[in-house]
Amino acid sequence: MKTRLLFKFLVILPLFVFIDYLFMAILGCTGCLMGFGENFTCNVYCYIGKIILCLSGVFFIYLIFRDIKKYHQKTQYGTTGEKQESL
Repeated sequence: MKTRLLFKFLVILPLFVFIDYLFMAILGCTGCLMGFGENFTCNVYCYIGKIILCLSGVFFIYLIFRDIKKYHQKTQYGTTGEKQESL
């Protein structure tokens, strides 16, 4: 269980940040090549960036919350986490 959380923080979170950065760089370069100017950069580009970062953050929190909830959920055997095998 802890390895899943550690994996998500060490691999999935940086991957989300890199994909967001890559998408915003491509969007910025495309806007520059099309000659949109400062009005695009100050308004639309910033709003798109905020929306993308918020959606990525919400999705990452959802992924983490599911694991934390599963970790703290009590099973019928009185332990937390995964079920223990009965003898």
